[in-house]
Amino acid sequence: MCPRQHNLVDSSKGPQAEHVRAVLDAYMVEHGMRATEQRRLIIDTFMAAPPHVSIDELLAQVRQKDARIGYATVYRTLKMLAECGIAHERHFDDGFARYELASGESHHDHLICTSCGRIVEFEEPQIEDLQLEVADRHGFVVTHHRHELYGLCEGCHAATETSKRNRKPPRP
Repeated sequence: MCPRQHNLVDSSKGPQAEHVRAVLDAYMVEHGMRATEQRRLIIDTFMAAPPHVSIDELLAQVRQKDARIGYATVYRTLKMLAECGIAHERHFDDGFARYELASGESHHDHLICTSCGRIVEFEEPQIEDLQLEVADRHGFVVTHHRHELYGLCEGCHAATETSKRNRKPPRP
């Protein structure tokens, strides 16, 4: 299993940003939408944000630059990014929609800590191959999938074990 490392480089600059802007411009023209300054700020902030950002987390980052931007504007902008394929909306059983920049490079899956909420992305070719073999065996054509594993991350597991060892035995 190979965890993906995220270099928190500002993705709002460079060739990927140019591609994203071209896709967005075409989408907005097709849907009669305007490219407002608020929308641009939200998109740039999203592209520079760490992966799996919630609407509230992105709103807090955006409001550091423009306090007038509201929740609904961030929500609608993220929905637009998901609809045009720039972002993926994820739900990790924590009650929040989270968004990550879509990557055409590769597919990844997620490990989610049920204690601290840490999310680790990983790629495992054997899992991908096995899924396709199972689908093929059943005559099923896979168009997409999500693979999420829930449990305790290394830190939370260690804390749980330490807590168990440090408990005092019950008094008689």
